[in-house]
Amino acid sequence: MLLDTPRDRASTLSFSFPLSRSAALSRLAAFVPDAGAQYATGRSESAVGPGGHDGVSRLSAAIRRRLIAEDVVAGAVIRAHGANAAATFLRELCWRSYWKGWLEQHPRVWGAWKQAVAKHAGQLPSGYDAAVGGETGIDAFDAWARELRETGYLHNWARMQVASIWIFTLQLPWELGAAWMYRHLLDADPASNTLSWRWVAGLHTQGKIYLADRDLIRRRSGGRFDPKGLATTGDVPRETARVVTEPMRTPLAPDALRDTLLLLTPEDLSLECQAAIRALPIRGVVACRSLCDGPADIAAVADGLQRGWEHWRVPIAWVDTIDDVAALAAREGAKQIVTGYAPIGPVADALGEARGRGIAIAEHHRAWDMAAWPHCNRGFFTFAKQLPALFATMASDEEGLRELA
Repeated sequence: MLLDTPRDRASTLSFSFPLSRSAALSRLAAFVPDAGAQYATGRSESAVGPGGHDGVSRLSAAIRRRLIAEDVVAGAVIRAHGANAAATFLRELCWRSYWKGWLEQHPRVWGAWKQAVAKHAGQLPSGYDAAVGGETGIDAFDAWARELRETGYLHNWARMQVASIWIFTLQLPWELGAAWMYRHLLDADPASNTLSWRWVAGLHTQGKIYLADRDLIRRRSGGRFDPKGLATTGDVPRETARVVTEPMRTPLAPDALRDTLLLLTPEDLSLECQAAIRALPIRGVVACRSLCDGPADIAAVADGLQRGWEHWRVPIAWVDTIDDVAALAAREGAKQIVTGYAPIGPVADALGEARGRGIAIAEHHRAWDMAAWPHCNRGFFTFAKQLPALFATMASDEEGLRELA
């Protein structure tokens, strides 16, 4: 299965996309002055890359792993510019929350995508190798495919163009394209990546496809690209699974009085900043290699482990599997295993399998997610109308904000 292919991201670890909390806070502080009107007018100029992404925050890899959380980023930007002046950046920031909240309420979409990838991987279609190798003859697509492979990053606008050309011009299955991009992105997020590809294909907003435009690409790239032969019409791919809205999962809540082994995963790596976690009787902090997906996850989780030791001064450890986590908890006398909430994706899949084997794992659900996600069951702009109220009442990561002061 393509999703099991080892990540090709070893060359992508760099200071351009912070993978430690201290580096993310520094990057945020450097970016905040530009997050208002300058971001609104300049973000599109960063789309053509490679290496020309100064107009965007470059915090996506850190936010994806919650080395720094959305409320910290939003709070810093709002204090500097106000919510209205920074509206463009704040909307971009909150797309990630929207996609996560939507997928939490439509979990079968994730399962259907995995099944489709497995099916297509059994017999890859003609044109697949040329596409992933950046050898299609479409100059913009090929350059962006190489940039993705070499840097682990693409500007969001470039991602949309790549997805559209993949689906409608190259006529390749969108599920394979999403899997390919997920495999390479340094900020790969199960919800954002999968659902963005569905949106381009016309499956999220039913019947509304996104077509890459030759003239727009040429203008945005300053003439660097002139992609010939792009599709000017397209059909929405057929989706076999019916999209069903379901209640969001209610996790097992941590018991504030029980001795705790804290499990760090790439889904939330600033748990020591959460008051509910700081109040727990933490007896150890552990990370699990099987829950990490490549060198970027390893680097970020290692930073989280170090901060866990600095905060609690308790033993820290790497183990190989979730069963090893349970065994460590038993040896250390911990009465519960606690981790950050795992949204739908590979980590949640693995934790669900562990629960099926009788391993109880409690999850800390952040206030921002609990407030935002219920508004994500329809379109983004319905959700966006709730943002002013969410920003006004958000529970900020106070420790993170002190570090930014």
